[in-house]
Amino acid sequence: MVLFGLLLLPILLLLLYFIVRPRPINIPIKNRHVFITGGSMGIGLAIAKQAASEGARISLLARSVDRLQKAKESICQAYEVEVSIFSADVRDYDAVERAIKEAGPIDVLVVNHGVYYMEEFETQGLDVMKTMVDVNLMGSFNVIKAALPLMKDKKDKGPASIALMSSMAGQAGIYGFAAYSATKFGLRGLAEALQQELLVNNIHLSIIFPPVTETSGIEQARERMPEITKIILESSPGMKAEEVGKITIQSIKSGSFSIPCRLDGRAVAIATAGLSPQTSFLMASIEVVFAGLFRFVALLLQWRGYEIIEKYNYSHKKQQVE
Repeated sequence: MVLFGLLLLPILLLLLYFIVRPRPINIPIKNRHVFITGGSMGIGLAIAKQAASEGARISLLARSVDRLQKAKESICQAYEVEVSIFSADVRDYDAVERAIKEAGPIDVLVVNHGVYYMEEFETQGLDVMKTMVDVNLMGSFNVIKAALPLMKDKKDKGPASIALMSSMAGQAGIYGFAAYSATKFGLRGLAEALQQELLVNNIHLSIIFPPVTETSGIEQARERMPEITKIILESSPGMKAEEVGKITIQSIKSGSFSIPCRLDGRAVAIATAGLSPQTSFLMASIEVVFAGLFRFVALLLQWRGYEIIEKYNYSHKKQQVE
């Protein structure tokens, strides 16, 4: 049986080489137009600076004109690139369409905007949930819908990219993230389906899964975050926006579909690969060979989360009785 397995493995890996889709591709950044939503601060600004460091023309879209202007100044002070800014709410399709038409044909579209409010589902208001759905999902639909005609018709027929900013909460549900996770899981379905639709146009999809990232937004979220959520998140150190920005641009250039941002994220990506595209023969091989092992690791991580929840609830109930 062991001998049979050893003989079967190279045949399986050879087969993978022929069936991996989409094929590996290099997507250039230098002298191309990179359009980033939510680009005035945090991860979006970090992505913009990384793209600018590689010679891209940058367009930033966000709501605050003041923040956009400061972001533009910070990029232009560091890099000699063209930077355009556009003020629009991603929930307003007409405003988004006007901004994108003014910006011109896009080579790399980074759909980075998003809002998050962490609270137990039972107590979280429907208006708050609707805001997350409208911004994170409908806002992404609006941006991509407005950009696609120009991306398809651009004179430069080189490979283009649409990258969606999800979250590790878009790979695995976390206590207090129910509504937010629903929107981020939705982006994965959007990316998988769009990749099938747009590959004929040489447009390649990517989806980024950063862990908690140290930005002003997460600091505000911590103020209302459930205690259990805080405990779970404290067990995993956050990342800097600059780290996520660098990983994002490098992975977009390599045409990667799934973009985890560190080792634990890679393990979760392998454990939850499902039917996601895989452009890398190496990663496809790792996913197939080690799928069982990483599923075990994922279950361990999940068990640890449930242990935290159970201990907290037990301690809390005990305090109430006393």
